[in-house]
Amino acid sequence: MSAPGPPAPLAEPAERVGRGWTVSLSLANGALWAGWYGPIQILLALQAAALAPPGTSKESVLAWVTGLGAAVSLLSNPLFGALSDRTTSRHGRRTPWILAGALGGAAALALLAGAHTVAVMTVGWCLVQLTLNAAFAALTAAVPDRVPHRQRGAVGGWLGAAQILGVVVGTGLATVAGGVAAGYVACAAFTLLATLPYVLLHRDPALPRTARPALTWRGFLAGFWLSPRRHPDLGWAWLTRFLINLGNALALLYLLYYLRDALHRPDPDGGVLILTAVNGATLLATVVVGGIWSDRAGRRQPFVLWAGVIMAAGTLLLGTWQTWTGALCAAALLGVGFGVFTSVDFALMTDVLPAAAHRGKDLGLINIANSLPQVAAPALAAPLVNHLGGYRVLYAVAAAIGLVGALAVRRIRGVA
Repeated sequence: MSAPGPPAPLAEPAERVGRGWTVSLSLANGALWAGWYGPIQILLALQAAALAPPGTSKESVLAWVTGLGAAVSLLSNPLFGALSDRTTSRHGRRTPWILAGALGGAAALALLAGAHTVAVMTVGWCLVQLTLNAAFAALTAAVPDRVPHRQRGAVGGWLGAAQILGVVVGTGLATVAGGVAAGYVACAAFTLLATLPYVLLHRDPALPRTARPALTWRGFLAGFWLSPRRHPDLGWAWLTRFLINLGNALALLYLLYYLRDALHRPDPDGGVLILTAVNGATLLATVVVGGIWSDRAGRRQPFVLWAGVIMAAGTLLLGTWQTWTGALCAAALLGVGFGVFTSVDFALMTDVLPAAAHRGKDLGLINIANSLPQVAAPALAAPLVNHLGGYRVLYAVAAAIGLVGALAVRRIRGVA
């Protein structure tokens, strides 16, 4: 007689998920990104300008508020992923956190709508980061919980497309709502309402209490270190994601200044908008297609490798072909590469997770490879531009970093 298998939440999924599940999960993902980027793109900057005390610049206020929020985000994603791993609610491991995070995020956005001091603004934004990261950690972990390996590229592609559209929706709501307070309320309503279809329509398998490991604080805290020696594939996959994201962040950070100072565009703001539109269009064109193609080929590494090479070529183009035409071509190449990378790298990451029991925590740690480059890029870019050779050197270094990241994927042994 064969031994009983693991409970459903800890088993490797074998049954393909349907379109309804993918659409509702993608809608929820887009809702969270709308809740983040309506404030980041528009509302926080307007609020900082209105609330900055005399003698304090709006730039400083915005930097402090977003910096503290980023620190909260960095810590909360793996923490809530770990908590969702241990949740034994009858509604499943992930769904309670997705719902609680969306409710809390909407409430925190409403708090920001009524903020009349920098202190309240700071608390409100930190709460937005805390709660939406709780939902995001659980939502991301739902993919390896429910989606078989050969379908994860496609699902990752739809999640990537939803992320981009969520940024657009959030920015649009913040722009057309009719004021800062109304913009926050609109983002809050969309974040909550667009999350509900997944929460209400799809059952999340419950984890039996007997399958939850005993809790010791030492063991819980120790779990937040994943040794690259014990898990080399995960280590190389993390490094790949970090370096490619860092190269992309360096390429895009000073785009406005590049157009103004290197290309001498008469309207650099409008130029950034055009380049962003080109980049977004090519990204959307490849993010789903790349994931589906990877699933059908049964391979991940070649897609990540060539996506990184294409992005490195686009970045190098900015440094070597310093014309408006060159910038347009570079934006298109960066979008093509990052679209494929977004979907296939997500699938690759879920394929190298060490154990089903702590997928949420591990994915939270992996997500640091997305956020850390946003912190590191300004520290690297400023001296390169100001003291070490200008934009040609900046884009050469960014291309080299991205290329090293692409080559690092070849060191992964457990995923083709």
